[in-house]
Amino acid sequence: MTFKAEYIWIDGTEPTAKLRSKTKIIAGEPAGLDALPIWGFDGSSTNQAEGHSSDRVLQPVFTCPDPIRGGDDVLVLCEVLNIDMTPHESNTRAALREVAEKFAAQEPIFGIEQEYTFFQDGTPLGFPKGGFPAPQGGYYCGVGADEIFGRDIVEAHLENCLTAGLGISGINAEVMPGQWEFQVGPLAPLEVADQLWVARWLLYRTAEDFDVAATLDPKPAKGDWNGAGAHTNFSTKAMREGYDAIITACESLGEGSKPLDHVKHYGAGIDDRLTGLHETAPWNEYSYGVSNRGASVRIPWQVEKDGKGYIEDRRPNANVDPYVVTRLIVDTCCTALDKAGQV
Repeated sequence: MTFKAEYIWIDGTEPTAKLRSKTKIIAGEPAGLDALPIWGFDGSSTNQAEGHSSDRVLQPVFTCPDPIRGGDDVLVLCEVLNIDMTPHESNTRAALREVAEKFAAQEPIFGIEQEYTFFQDGTPLGFPKGGFPAPQGGYYCGVGADEIFGRDIVEAHLENCLTAGLGISGINAEVMPGQWEFQVGPLAPLEVADQLWVARWLLYRTAEDFDVAATLDPKPAKGDWNGAGAHTNFSTKAMREGYDAIITACESLGEGSKPLDHVKHYGAGIDDRLTGLHETAPWNEYSYGVSNRGASVRIPWQVEKDGKGYIEDRRPNANVDPYVVTRLIVDTCCTALDKAGQV
């Protein structure tokens, strides 16, 4: 007996990494993550090696059922290692793993809202050839063939994520034609980032069957159109139990150089999206507020009312690396909460 394992990894393309994958046929029956072998690949073709020393290693770190192939076949997310088994410089998961372990006692969890846009023949799905549709507004959470484009792909992607056992928690149409969102979480930092990367792979792979491309471009249509973000919801045990910790977390994200330290790692093209318009704060200014979608960080009104809960960092782009954004937020907020004794 054999089964197919689709090995998935994040490459070294800059400024925005791409997903890569290839299939390994493995003898026997699937027996979990620990039984999956390491594998190699040509790093010179993925911006992760020079041609004269091109071998790189794929180390399985997460596996789930393959909803595309079905049966006993699996998807296998991998970290990229050098041949001496140290993390490759493009491996951002390794750095998150250290921070997540350091602050595990604070029980940080995330919910990430992944926005994306469908394109076909170089045009956003739903845009007329050579022109523009009606202004944004009615498309958000809309219904009807005159306002919604690509729902069949979205529903297929949702089913694939659920079949794979991913922690996907919802979907909705966004404010621009052909623009959608899915949410992953709430999950611990490594889990939410791993599962978001796999959900992205499934998005691209599902859209292939419809001859449509999905993009995480943060500003897919120039002009008076919303960009695409990855709003990142975050809490710790202390934040879920009291409001003082909520304020400490918000304040910590605005201290000193922290705003720019974060934003420069929140996805390429951040200044095109964070303009102060279209439900964004300017990229070079930090603010937080209750129920304010024009702030850098939003405190939901229910959180203020309940006196506990979570915060939403609205700055990350759709193309952000979830390993990086979760690491930065955990490190900044959990350090501040620890100093304040709010753990």
